[in-house]
Amino acid sequence: MFGAVPLLIVPFILYNLGLLGIFGGGDDPWASEIFSFRMMSGGVFSMTLGDLMILIGLIFLFLEMVKSARTTSASIMDHLLSTLVFVAFLVEFLLVKGAAHSIFFTLMIIALFDVMAGFAVSMRSASRDINLN
Repeated sequence: MFGAVPLLIVPFILYNLGLLGIFGGGDDPWASEIFSFRMMSGGVFSMTLGDLMILIGLIFLFLEMVKSARTTSASIMDHLLSTLVFVAFLVEFLLVKGAAHSIFFTLMIIALFDVMAGFAVSMRSASRDINLN
């Protein structure tokens, strides 16, 4: 049952928790620096909360791609729920003031890639299952 749950719901929920102030207040909670360290080159590497959100989204996109490669009866439900997650991203992006942010837009595009790639992989694997006599 949990195999059909789209994993990209996690960044969606985390972003909305950030809008509620769970990760700190301020005008832009996604610009707050999590850590930084000096590189051997002399440059400074720093990661913001927004960068971490994108990284989490990409990790879950990879896991969704691995899930879409399976051919089970739950894969149709997984694709349907992934589409609903993308629609939720899109509706929130258009209607919620706090979602008008480049971090949220990038997460929404990641969800769109999940939907498109999931259907493409399913169609490709379904074409292999057809036997022509």
